[in-house]
Amino acid sequence: MQLSHVSTIDSLGACQGASWQKGKAYLYGDREVGMIREFQYQKDSLLYTGKEMRLTLNDTDVINHPTGLAIHGKDPVFMGNSVIVDKATNTWKAIIYCIDWDGLMKTGTLDHGNLKQVIEDDACVQGTRPEYVQYNKKWFVATADYGGRANEVRLYDPAVLQHAKHTSDKGVLYKKFSCGPWVQNLQWIPEKGWLLLIQNQIEGRKWKFTYVDLEKSLAAGKAVVVREEDGIDRGDELEGFTFLPNRTKGIAVTSSRKGNVNFIDIKW
Repeated sequence: MQLSHVSTIDSLGACQGASWQKGKAYLYGDREVGMIREFQYQKDSLLYTGKEMRLTLNDTDVINHPTGLAIHGKDPVFMGNSVIVDKATNTWKAIIYCIDWDGLMKTGTLDHGNLKQVIEDDACVQGTRPEYVQYNKKWFVATADYGGRANEVRLYDPAVLQHAKHTSDKGVLYKKFSCGPWVQNLQWIPEKGWLLLIQNQIEGRKWKFTYVDLEKSLAAGKAVVVREEDGIDRGDELEGFTFLPNRTKGIAVTSSRKGNVNFIDIKW
């Protein structure tokens, strides 16, 4: 993985992630409210389409710090959030929201029934970042922790998760394995059966991409690493990454105000 070129996209707040869906890139961040913007990819650039979704309900900021967007076919759509409970002790809790993606795209907010369920991810160690993965011919919602110790990748059953109040509820958690620290986001690579852990090397700083074999990791109970990429020498906070369709290019986003959108060339 090599850095090709860097650009700055404004009006995202601190960008928290990127997702490629049906020929468009969706960048999400924590501006004055949590929000998502839609972009077209043209000539190695992202062009804003003018479509913005605000993650608000009744004008109240709901998904204020979006982390992860899990979309697959007609399966339920999930988005993560980190909510601070106590600033003095820096205590957080993780929430997963089941949302009506088509409705959100249409109306631009979580109103009109577009927020379908609020699920506390109390099975997590620290934080949540949902992403769909396939295991044993079934689709699950994978998530991971952002912390310095005891990190895990967990697989949740989406059919149960969409109706749950807590991820500790019976039948939600399917399998899990331990992994390294500071996982900001996840990216599934279906043709290889690999899960890409988008990480920081230290808390809030420096980039790291870890490719793990999902099936072997679940069997071993710990991450079975295929390859690590930490050669892109950036000191800022890598937040998210998405492959472009041919997987020879990708977009990495950071929380920086400048240079927050980074185009990556990939050789397999």
